[in-house]
Formats: sequence, structure tokens, C-alpha cells
Amino acid sequence: MRGVSSPLVAYVCRSCAANLRNTRRAVPGLQFRLASTLVHPKQTNFSAFFFDNYRWSAKGKNAAAPPPVAQAVRGHSVDATYSSSIELPATTYKQAEVLTPRRLAKIYVQLSKSSLTVLVVLTAMSGVALSPLPATLPVLLSTALGTTLCSASANAFNQIQEVPYDAQMARTRNRPLVRRAISPLHATAFAVTTGIAGPALLWTMVNPTTALLGAANIILYAGAYTYLKRKSIVNTWIGSVVGGIPPLMGWTACGGSLIPSSTSNIEFFLPSFLSAVPPDILAAAENPLAPLALFLLLYSWQFPHFNGLSHLVRESYAQAGYRMLGVLDPHKNATVALRHALLLVPATSILFPLSGLTTWGFALTSIVPHAVCVNAAYRFWKFGGEKQARKVFQHSLWYLPVLMGLMMFHKQGMDWGSWIGLGKDGEEQKEVVQGAKEKATVDSASVLKHSTS
Repeated sequence: MRGVSSPLVAYVCRSCAANLRNTRRAVPGLQFRLASTLVHPKQTNFSAFFFDNYRWSAKGKNAAAPPPVAQAVRGHSVDATYSSSIELPATTYKQAEVLTPRRLAKIYVQLSKSSLTVLVVLTAMSGVALSPLPATLPVLLSTALGTTLCSASANAFNQIQEVPYDAQMARTRNRPLVRRAISPLHATAFAVTTGIAGPALLWTMVNPTTALLGAANIILYAGAYTYLKRKSIVNTWIGSVVGGIPPLMGWTACGGSLIPSSTSNIEFFLPSFLSAVPPDILAAAENPLAPLALFLLLYSWQFPHFNGLSHLVRESYAQAGYRMLGVLDPHKNATVALRHALLLVPATSILFPLSGLTTWGFALTSIVPHAVCVNAAYRFWKFGGEKQARKVFQHSLWYLPVLMGLMMFHKQGMDWGSWIGLGKDGEEQKEVVQGAKEKATVDSASVLKHSTS
């Protein structure tokens, strides 16, 4: 028995191939070749992974299927796939819905990537909240609305350019432009309108610096980042810069400066046991360390957050042709995530109180969230599995709001005791009230004395 050809030249799965190899070792006279060695070494196509609309027709299983066409996929022969050249009846396609105002508003929200836009606005408001300078209500609302419009424009421009690539990824196939819920011209008009309205609102109602930062964010995200996603792994670093700009917009909206006018404005806020001079809270507004700390927080946070996610969806990125570290070098992807998780510790626990944004109590209370996230990033770097990548991504979701909450709790000059009447201001207020009562008692006694006399 020299060989077995026809029964074994069919498609063989991996487990069957292993069994056949074991059989060949047990029976020396049996010789055969797997089907994968007989397939012509031609560039494979992925059409067998997709189905046409006829597959999901209303007739279901009763519908007559089009004739199959044999193809080769990934070095193995497959039975058949449906031919895309077959003309299908019109009843198999779903009719587009009429764009009512409610549906159009929903599409605009999807074009804006609402979850990402909300995160951008919240990080911008963190710059406002941590600023020692006061902000009026019109400035606060204008900053929030202008940042929303800038983010919506950047995300819409991004989706307009990535329609053919979004169609190849499972998590992005339902975006409005992919499913043709809105025309590209309509989406472009929305992106241009919001892209002009956002910086214009910030320029007129806030200040030119904040408006320029908003415009720069649109250009970096919709231009450099989107273009580099299919060209170089540098796109991740550009995207992190985009994420670090919104807190600076909130900082400048209150009047804070990004660049010091002189070296004398650089001031270090040391702990109370190292400095006898009480800190000048308003000096933090001119201190360049404050905006640097805000930028580094969001810049470095992007890497554990995105690198963990990109490892989980690396197959989709590879299929769409995106050059991500999770696709090209998974180990380096985990290394970069660990590097910036470690960088977040001095960038926040030391730089924030040193710049005057928070007290040094923040350095102590932030140890716990830092330790949890660094441990998750270390395990991701050591083992490199999907379970560890998912942990890094999940921890990054709560890490940022928890850290921002701790910053607000430890904000420099914030006396939470006075809010409930237990702080220094509360004691002073009690003394004033007690003095007023004593004065009223004396006055009433004096009036009573005069009246009786």
C-alpha cells in the first residue's frame, strides 16, 4: 500500500491532521499528504468569511440558494462560498428608513461617538474644576459646548475616512456611514459645521487659546491620527496627545497659562513640614507644572487603556489593515502599557501636589488605585494573554474617574469641613453667631432696664 490519495485530499482540520500524523507513525507503510500541501500557493482571499444579503432573506431556508463557487482560504480547500456576481431579487434587501428628526439626531450622536465625546468633555471639565481661578457660568457652559462640538467634528471626519475599513471590523460595521443610514455628503456637512462652530464658540465666549487648542484637536485626530493608523505605529502616540489636550482646554478656559512669562512663576509646593511659608493658591494658575501634570495624566492613561483594548481586538485591526502594536508586536504592546502605568505614579502622585493642584494627602490616597493598575499591567507584560489584557482595560475604566475624584477631594485650598460647619470657616462662623447672640442679649437687657426705670 503505497499511498492514499482521493479520500484524504479533502479538507482536513487541525485535530484530524494530528490524528493522521499519529497513524502514519504507527503504520510505516501508509503514506499520504494533507490537502493543504496540494493547494496552489496563491494569495488567499477572505470572501468566504462574509455572506451576502441573500443569506438573510425573508424566505429563510425555503429560498433557493445560488450555485456555490469553490474557493481556497488560508491554504486549505473549502467546499464553496456564495458568488458575489449573482443577481439577487430586490426583496432580499432592506429598505432604508426615512430620516425623521429623532432618527437624524440619533445618527448625529453616533457620528460624534457619544461615549468618547462625553469622556473628552469630562476631562476638559476636570481642568476647570482643578483650576484655582474662578469660572463664570457662561464660560463653563461655553467650554463644555465648544468642546463637545470639536469632539463631534473630529469623530465625524474620522468615520468619513474609514468607511471601507470600518466595514471589515465586527465592532464598527453598524456605524451610520457603513450601513448607509446617512450619505457621505450629509456627514461631511455635519463635520464641517461642528468643526467651525466649536472653535468659533470658544473664541468668542471663552478665549482664543482654548479655541486654538480645540481646533488643534480636530486636526490631530481627524488628520494625523486617522492617516497614520494604516501607516505607522506612531498613531497611538499621536492619539495620546489628542487625549491630553482637553484638560488643557479647561485649564486655559479659566485663565490659566500654559507657558510661564518668566522663570519666577515656576513654584514648587512643598509639604508643610518642609516649608514654613503657607502656599499661595493663586500662584498655581501661573505655574507651568500644573498644565503639564494635567496633560501627562491623560496622555499616559491612554496607553494602558488602548493597548489592552487593541490586544483584544487585534484580529479585527489586522483584517482592516491597521498598524497597531497589538498586531505587529504584542510583547512591545504590553511593555508600553506597563511603562506608562508606572509613569502615571510620579506624574500624578508627585507632580500634582508639587504643582499646587492638590495637597500632599493625594500622594497617599492615590497609592491604592496606582498599585491595582500597575499590577494588572505587569501581569499583562509577563503573561501577555487576553485575560490579562482584559483586566488592564477594565481597570483603566474606573481608574481615571477615581483618580479625578481624589484630586477634587484633595484640591489645594478646598476646605470640605466648612461645607458641613466643621472646618476653620465653620468655627469662625459659630463665633460670629455666638457674638451676635451675646450682643442681642445685652441689648435686650439694656432696653429692659431703661423701660423699668
